[in-house]
Amino acid sequence: MATTNNTNTTTAPPDSLPWRTRFSVSFLSPLTDSVRRPNGTINRRLLRFFDIKSSPNPTSPLHGVTSSDLTIDPSRNLWVRIFVPHSASSSLPVIVFFHGGGFAFLSPDNFAYDAVCSRFARKIPSIVVSVNYRLSPEHRYPCQYHDGFDVLKYLDQNASSVLPKFADVSKCFLAGDSAGANIAHHVAVRACNGNSSGKELERGLKVIGLVSIQPFFGGEERTESEIRLAKAHLVSVSRTDWLWKVLLPEGCDRDHHASNVSGPNAVDITGKGKYPDALVFVGGLDPLQDWQRRYYQWLKKSGIKAELIEYPNMIHAFYIFPELPQAAQLISQVKAFVNAKCSSSSS
Repeated sequence: MATTNNTNTTTAPPDSLPWRTRFSVSFLSPLTDSVRRPNGTINRRLLRFFDIKSSPNPTSPLHGVTSSDLTIDPSRNLWVRIFVPHSASSSLPVIVFFHGGGFAFLSPDNFAYDAVCSRFARKIPSIVVSVNYRLSPEHRYPCQYHDGFDVLKYLDQNASSVLPKFADVSKCFLAGDSAGANIAHHVAVRACNGNSSGKELERGLKVIGLVSIQPFFGGEERTESEIRLAKAHLVSVSRTDWLWKVLLPEGCDRDHHASNVSGPNAVDITGKGKYPDALVFVGGLDPLQDWQRRYYQWLKKSGIKAELIEYPNMIHAFYIFPELPQAAQLISQVKAFVNAKCSSSSS
């Protein structure tokens, strides 16, 4: 259901947010700006000083969840962190999760994403597989999409040896926020359509749902929300323009199908394979909201069963801040979606 957004042209975080959230957002935005070099690279050494990491806890459950890291391809540093609720007693769905960060920042062991995935595992409950994909600008499109799908294929082929025995890969979900939601979409397209030689997932893994949290999409057009919220924290227009520039192939504009997924170069998903049912989240103080709604409308026009949930007064990435009650609400809504899809899949 559509909602009316509040106008916000200030560069300060909304006063309606708790002080802790406002402080975090005010710190993160200039930090990402400071590590971006004029030549289009990132000062990773400086960034490491501020990127707080969480270690896995494979033997001692933390808040009822154990976690462990699994290397899939050391040559490209492709690995996953697997979260398992300690009290699981029956088969659980598997959520393959892709973190945000504009394709250029963060990782599964970042403290915020480690905590988010742990909450998903505990609250839903589910097995969460959080993917460490290659980052731009060192690795441009389509590296991130290849990494995401290769993790899915690896799980299809090795689930019985790398996941708990109660992990049910026939009830697999793709999920992500921001750039991670973009990756989840493109992985879903490939997973459901296969390639020219046919289906690539053949051993029981089945993607039955997609959770798209404030997906990072864009295009050459400046939308109303981008103009109105041009100086928003985290995803200001200048920052997102830079992120697209260092991700997309040289010479391509933002109407490339990787960014403008519902635009003139979109990949047609109508009647091809089985794109999963989707749950899309939008924040009313997010400059990317118009692109996110277009994505939802495009899914509907393509014959995909999709649901849109809006948070009128929330900023981009709001759900990673546990002090916000809306963060817990979002996880409850994801839980309802996952449970509903699992029930319908079993019937």
